Amino acid sequence: MSGPSKKQTGISYARHALLPEGFRDQLAPIAEFEASLVRGLMDTFAAYGYDRVAPPVVEYEDSLLVGAGATRGEQMFRLMDPDTQRMMAVRADMTIQMSRLAATRLSDAERPLRLSYTGNVLRTKGSQIRPTRQFVQAGIELVGATNLEAEFEIVSVAVEALTNVGVKALSLDFTLAPLVRMLCEQHKLTGRDCDLVLEALDAKDSGALRAIAAAARADFDVLLGAAGHADTAMDALRTLSLKGSAGQLIARLGRLIDMVKAQLPDIQVTVDPCENHGFEYKSGIGFALFAKGSHSELGRGGRYIVDHADGNNEEAAGFSVYLDSVLDAVSAPATAKRLFLPVGSEQQLGQQLRSEGWRTIQGLTDVADASNEAQRLGCSHVLIDGQIIAL
Repeated sequence: MSGPSKKQTGISYARHALLPEGFRDQLAPIAEFEASLVRGLMDTFAAYGYDRVAPPVVEYEDSLLVGAGATRGEQMFRLMDPDTQRMMAVRADMTIQMSRLAATRLSDAERPLRLSYTGNVLRTKGSQIRPTRQFVQAGIELVGATNLEAEFEIVSVAVEALTNVGVKALSLDFTLAPLVRMLCEQHKLTGRDCDLVLEALDAKDSGALRAIAAAARADFDVLLGAAGHADTAMDALRTLSLKGSAGQLIARLGRLIDMVKAQLPDIQVTVDPCENHGFEYKSGIGFALFAKGSHSELGRGGRYIVDHADGNNEEAAGFSVYLDSVLDAVSAPATAKRLFLPVGSEQQLGQQLRSEGWRTIQGLTDVADASNEAQRLGCSHVLIDGQIIAL
């Protein structure tokens, strides 16, 4: 019986190379460039005292659906644990795991607790802005601090980390995710009326607010008109007659903006009080960072609640960086110098050259023309008679 034809074999290999939509092979030199960006980010986080942790890619489903994780349920891949028959899920966001660690294994650690992390996350669906379903996430979490300095530290470390890896012309956009529901409560809007307001503000559609009472509609129209430069936005928000936590939240944002303007004067600051996508679990001020010319946000962060098993909770603030977006915002480095070492080159010499920063490609067979072989292998230099020669 004859084996498969060459055509059948070719079709089989082509199928092997086909990846599911939203997934891709990261090849050289981009894979190495991404790894260097991760190292740069993590080095900045470590310099500020954020201890690196590494949770697993897969956890039991119920562990990932607690607290903030409830908003990520539809994004998680599921699989059955063959040992326990319990449902497991692949992480779609590492912030959820940091919350779990803070509430369990690190619940007795001194506060404020500073954690950093990096790893791949997987999502069942991509978005128009981020079509990829697997990407590297890195970030920091500051758990157990309630004062405004905690939010400013997160913002400033995020800005410095991105600047250190080469991102330029950063801009900072603040949002107040809980504010809309606070205003709904103040105007006694519940059920479908509150949902209508959320949908209208999300779509930036003032006309859809006509079904709401005039007094409430006036406040929500202010929110719609407040999006923009920080000074203009705050002037508009301060015209609202807000009580209790809603008024306190706006005042807190004003103080944070003043701190950013004073200590990070090169950062452009905007406010969008209606933005809620991705900030659903935030309990206070949220923010996103952008770079000039980038197609999507580089990362986002803000304040949220860590729930403990005993029913208590504590406040936390954090920031997550999306490496696919950072890659688009940073210029790739110059191609590394690669030095071809012909067969017979001294091992000690190769070690010395590598210690000096060269990348060496060791020849494995004797060739007539070392320069041609070096060029064939993508080298920029060749070692001939003990001398390094540029190609």
